[in-house]
Amino acid sequence: MRRPSTLSAAALLAACLAIAAPTAPAQTRQLLNYEEIHKPVVADGGMVVSQSDHASRIGAEVLREGGNAVDASVAMAFAMAVTLPRAGNIGGDGYMLLHLADGHAVAIDFRSMAPALATLEAYVGEDGSLQGHAAGIRAAGVPGTVAGLALAHGKYGRLPWRRLLQPAIRLAADGMVLSRDEAFALEWGRERLARSAAGAKVFLHPDGSALRAGERLVQADLAWSLRQIAEHGADAFYRGAIAERLDAGMRAHGGLLRKDDLAAYRAIEREPLRSSYRGHALLTMPPSSGGGPGIAMTLNILEQFDLAAMGAGSADALHLLAEATKLAWRDRRAHANDPAAAPVPLGGFVSKAYGASRAAAIRMDRATPAAEVAAGDIWAHEGPDTTHFSVVDGEGNAVSTTYTIGADFGSGVMIEGTGFLLGNLIGNFSLQAQLDAARDGREPPANALRPGSRPVSSMAPTMLLRDGRPWLVTGSPGGNTIPGTIVQMVVNVVDFGMNIAEATAFPRIHQQVTDRGELDIERGFSPDTLRLLRERGHVPEQGQTIGSTQTLLLEPGRVEGAADPRRPGASAVAR
Repeated sequence: MRRPSTLSAAALLAACLAIAAPTAPAQTRQLLNYEEIHKPVVADGGMVVSQSDHASRIGAEVLREGGNAVDASVAMAFAMAVTLPRAGNIGGDGYMLLHLADGHAVAIDFRSMAPALATLEAYVGEDGSLQGHAAGIRAAGVPGTVAGLALAHGKYGRLPWRRLLQPAIRLAADGMVLSRDEAFALEWGRERLARSAAGAKVFLHPDGSALRAGERLVQADLAWSLRQIAEHGADAFYRGAIAERLDAGMRAHGGLLRKDDLAAYRAIEREPLRSSYRGHALLTMPPSSGGGPGIAMTLNILEQFDLAAMGAGSADALHLLAEATKLAWRDRRAHANDPAAAPVPLGGFVSKAYGASRAAAIRMDRATPAAEVAAGDIWAHEGPDTTHFSVVDGEGNAVSTTYTIGADFGSGVMIEGTGFLLGNLIGNFSLQAQLDAARDGREPPANALRPGSRPVSSMAPTMLLRDGRPWLVTGSPGGNTIPGTIVQMVVNVVDFGMNIAEATAFPRIHQQVTDRGELDIERGFSPDTLRLLRERGHVPEQGQTIGSTQTLLLEPGRVEGAADPRRPGASAVAR
């Protein structure tokens, strides 16, 4: 049950004064402001927000026991490996962005790596087409999640490692009663979950039907794996009993992952990518993330325009978001890659001058067809499933984490005796472009598959800072929609003065960078606005919801949280 938040007398007085002062920025107002339809959860200490209410409550409990934001993040990540099998994981990878109370900031890259046997030729079938990279046992890379969480805890955590895994172990061993949404997801992924006998045994009935709402999901083998990790740390996964089972299963079923690949894996501490937006310092993920550079560049382009004067949801504002996305996407696609494989022009991605030069290419009266947008000379300026959670503690430590197993339920493969699904992250390499280049005798693309390399990802946990301290902590799942989703969250708060609950609920767009160049839109935009966009050459199409941000905003003396309603079960819980 969510622990209620309380307002002090001073905070209550400030809230009343905020009502009487309509010129105050919306994001600084308290709950007693009836001009706002959507209101964040407010507390005077730490808070967690995630897609899983189970995980949010576990994270808040860790904070109440004296754990810091890193401890809560580790406990939540392991919990979601149990409660959110379509995205939470120990068989996949991700990124963690930390800003500590002492001012130190670090980005932890625990992206999957390609096994030594994973060459392009291993995925080309007899007919010359690509096979086995999107699903199945050969789609699995070397998982990075356990290594990333262990690195974060070992350097920045406080509570004992074993304590942080206990809630996840209990959930896996005792089972959890499935909600309608959780059962729906299993039914939707039933074909993929049937790819391995071990996975089918956990998530499906003997007749092949998925577990139903109200039934209990028990994950005994996952509980075993979690106990091994609790007792022996990350070594259990990469060099111990779990590694032995993974190696044996891979050999038995034609997979490419081996013990040597697991033993060689390392999570990496990187310097966060730093930029700014309208006076706010921006921290986001550097490569191997392509999402972070894309966010920085998109915001640099948008900074050249007066979005606030255009208004939220206006045709002009949406036009600019779409056009800026096209420009940033082309540069990201051309230049983002694993920095261990080739240099990345990070200076260009954060360059204000380069952003201004790209902005000059935007015409306000018409959309540029996506197929006609080319990458710029960025070197001249050199100097769908995932989940996200955000945590802040009462001391000022902030953590933003996005992790994934790739597609819903990843590769669909579970190795006998391990209890967890493996990701399908090999599919994140630019395999088709690499194959085409090989046939034509051209150089491979930046994001080519190479043994030991990390594929580029759109995941991009992000923070805005004020006076050197975290102010906005956010991130989202959603594959290629992630950078645009985060940009819209930033713009909604900074340019349009929304509180984070309003900014979260506001309808989103996603610009496809394909030959047709569809503009995906959520429900809620005016038909008149859509008509104006069509007249400029956009192709708006309504479909599924876009992203699932989990956002915190820190003001003096309080923290605000907003869980995205687009994914059922999300919650913000105060310490």
